[in-house]
Formats: sequence, structure tokens, C-alpha cells
Amino acid sequence: MRDRRVMLLWSVFAFTAAISIGLVLRRPDSLSDLHIYYGALADLRAGRPLYGYVAENGGPFTYPPFAALVLWPVTAVPEPVLGALWLLATVAAVVAIALPVGAVLTADRSRRPMAVAAVAVVLMLSAPVQSNLRFGQVSIFIVLLALLDGIGIGPARWRGTLVGVAAAVKLTPLLFVAYFLVARRYRDAARAAGAFVACAAVAAVVLPAESRTYWTGTVVETSRIGNLASLGNQSVHGMLLRVGVDPASLPVVWAALVGAVCLAALLRARQLAAQGRPGHAAVLVGCATVAASPVSWTHHQIWPVLAAMLLVGATGVARKAAGAALLVAMVVSLGAVLGPVSTRPGVQFLFENARAIGVGALCLAGFGGTAVVATRPHRRVTAGRARLRVGVAAAAALAFFAVQPLPAGADPTFKAYSLADVANPRYFFVCRGPAECAGYGGDAPVTFGTAVEPTKVRVNGVVSAAVSRLEYYWAPGGAPRVVPLLAAWPGSRLFSFRSATMTHGRLVAYGTDGRPIATYDDELAAAFRR
Repeated sequence: MRDRRVMLLWSVFAFTAAISIGLVLRRPDSLSDLHIYYGALADLRAGRPLYGYVAENGGPFTYPPFAALVLWPVTAVPEPVLGALWLLATVAAVVAIALPVGAVLTADRSRRPMAVAAVAVVLMLSAPVQSNLRFGQVSIFIVLLALLDGIGIGPARWRGTLVGVAAAVKLTPLLFVAYFLVARRYRDAARAAGAFVACAAVAAVVLPAESRTYWTGTVVETSRIGNLASLGNQSVHGMLLRVGVDPASLPVVWAALVGAVCLAALLRARQLAAQGRPGHAAVLVGCATVAASPVSWTHHQIWPVLAAMLLVGATGVARKAAGAALLVAMVVSLGAVLGPVSTRPGVQFLFENARAIGVGALCLAGFGGTAVVATRPHRRVTAGRARLRVGVAAAAALAFFAVQPLPAGADPTFKAYSLADVANPRYFFVCRGPAECAGYGGDAPVTFGTAVEPTKVRVNGVVSAAVSRLEYYWAPGGAPRVVPLLAAWPGSRLFSFRSATMTHGRLVAYGTDGRPIATYDDELAAAFRR
């Protein structure tokens, strides 16, 4: 019976992997990051600068120069062949990650095959793995290398080397060096640091110009990576940007929070390792890299999926409930699914930042009852009482966010367009040309249309001569965003902006005397519900 269940799980895995690959190949923007690797390496082979490459979608090459050496062979085959091989390698990496995690989940060797298969299925269904498949990302391979070294799999004399190599390709695994030090794995720390320096040195010899460009400037140019305030960036830094923290105080606030998260995670990881739970320790440190990195896109977030499964497999209602909640957040985009039914900006913010909040809570609490009140070891607690505590804690958290008046700066995708964008029909769609726009406005202070997209809403319209200023409020209690009024043609003024949601949005037009003359909120909410 158990063998049949294992076979069934692997059949589900194979079916899910095949469907996922098929869906990826049908997308017009499939494997876009792999395309960047391919194009950047082709440019480098042709003698052009690695960090000067920009793909058709505007994406540059953002990794250290050693990554270019590792990826050098990708241009040896046609790009379609490379894409197929990369997708198969990603699926194989899922299985390779499931093997040690399944062993961590159960010490019973007879139950291990089922645990491994279950981990593989859940990973394949998760948003991070799907994102790795969609974009053709290296992140899953970085996680695999760091996980093997973190657990301590492989010959003792080589442990730490994989972390060093992984960090030379993508910097975030460097936190594992600190973990090796606090866990008193000094030789592993030395090997990891040595491997990282050696890889960087090899790249400096082979690619001196690219190494100089990267280490003297590109490494800190986070603007190259994309809009860090977008919902895909589920790091502490991304969440602070969405909260609207003042730019002057943002570095201090971010450093303080990241320091607390990393310190708590490292100390708890040391304790877990001392208790003979190196798998839990490695996953916890991996989660800290997701929280602490300035940029943690969806494809970086494999670590929280592993943590969620370890919690679900632990004893105690609180741990299982916390793991289930985190797992749901890592499989489903709560902001997209539950955003339309949230009644307060704070609740919506909770849904949109569920992954960042969950990972931060995990790092602070370790695996001792993540985000839920832990029970005392000397006091027996019934299952019913434990469930009650979990329910009370969840309700209290939801109530806390429900009363939060988040500022308008918390909107992750707000952007107001300028005169340079008027020619783009995606941004300016209600009218084209001076005659059409003059007739579109009519006598109303503001006349506008909306366009609803999967992750944002666009508003484009015309204002009358009575309007001197236009402001958009994303949420109650916050400062407004000023929407520029553009004199695109004589006799008409246009505006266009986008926002993550219009559920609580309000557009206010002010007259020449500075007083509001028109307010639009129900109209915006109606547009979002369509």
C-alpha cells in the first residue's frame, strides 16, 4: 500500500512537472532570465561588456562575474535547446532538494520514500519553483548547493566549498559563512570563504574589466534589478518600501530589522545544530537570507517552502498551523486572491506581504512555534486548547492589521506618467490627438477611463481648466501622490497613473483656490472589481 502511495505521488509530480513545462513554453515571455544569461554571454564572447548588455525586456545581467564563467557553456547550444535542458535540470534540482529534506522530515527509513515524494510534489506546486521554471532562473541551484553544505552532506574535507561557489554566483549564501562560525564549524567557514575568494579571483583574472566594473559599482546598483517596491520583492527591505518609510531613515530601520532577524536566526540555528537537527538549522539560515537580502523575488523564496513543510511535519498544533499558513502563502498569492475581499488597507497589506511577514516571524521564532504562542514544556496542553490558542493568535493578528491606516506610500506599483510617455497607447488610451482629447473631456472637472491588468490598474483621463492640482490617495490616513497634469496638446491636459489596487483609492481634483472640487472613489473601486 505504501509503495502504491509513493508511486502515486511521483506520478502527480511528473504530471505537474510536465504541465508546468508545457505552460511555460506557451508563454510569450517564457525563460526571460535565461534569455538574459544567453544574450549577455553571447555579447561577452563577442567582446562586448557583460554589464552593458540589456535584453529586449530591459533586463540586464546582475550577477557577479564568476557567474558568467559558470554560465559560459550555455551559448554552446541553440537557445531553444538550452531552454529545454534548463527546464529538465530545474525539475531534477527539485528532486535533489527533496531527497535531503525528506530525510530531515522523518528518521524512519521505511517512510522516507513517501516523505521525499511528498516534498517534491509540494515544491513543484509552490510559487517559487513555478517562478524558477517560468523565468529560467539559477536560484534553485543556489539553494541546492547551500542546502547540501548547510546540512553537512558530502565528504567532511570539502564541506563549505559549495556555499563559497554558490555565493560567488549569487551573494546571498554568504550568510552561511556566519552560520558556520556561530555553529563552531570553523573549517567549513574557512573553506566557504576561501572558495568564494578563489572564485572571485579566477573571474578577476579571466574577466578583469567585468570584475572591476562589478565590484567597484554594479554590486550596489540595486536599481538595475527592477522596482524593489513591487510585490514580488518579499524581503524586509521590499516591505519597508511598500510601507512608505521615509527614505532618509530607511537604511537605519532596515539595518536594525535585518540585524535582529539574522541574529535571532543564527543563534537559533546554532541551537538546532547542537540538538542534532542540522537540516532545520540550514533551512532557517536560508530563510534569513530571503528576509535579509535587499531583493528577494519569488524565485528566491524556496527556503520558506522547505521551512513550511518542516513545520507541518513537526509535533504540536501550533507548529503545524504555522507551517500550513506559511505553506498556503508560498503556494497561493494571497494579495491577488484575497485582495478584492479585504475591507481595510491593513488587511490587504497583510495579504500582499504574507510571505515577508511569515519569513520574518520564522526567523525570529525559529522552529519553536513560529508566529504562535509556544507552550511550556512542563505543562500538558490538550489539542483543543492548542487549537484555541492558534485561533486566538490568528484573530488577534488579523485584527491588528485591520485597524492599521497605512499611508499612500505603501502602494507598491504607483507610477505617474510624464510627457515622454504620452505616445504609449498602454498608458494613454482614452483619447489620441488634440481634437479627440478636447472632445473627450466635456464639462466635468475630471473625465477618465480605467484599464485593469493582473497586478495593477491604470487610470487615464483629461482635466478641465478649473482643475489646478490632482492627487491620488491609496489608503486612508496617508499622504497623497501628486498626479502630473500634462499639456500634451494645446487646449487639453491629460494625466495617467497606475496603482496596485483601487479598492481604497481616492482621486481628488483641486480648483485654482486650492479647495477640492471633485472626488472620485466609488468609480475607482468599481473599476477594480470589474
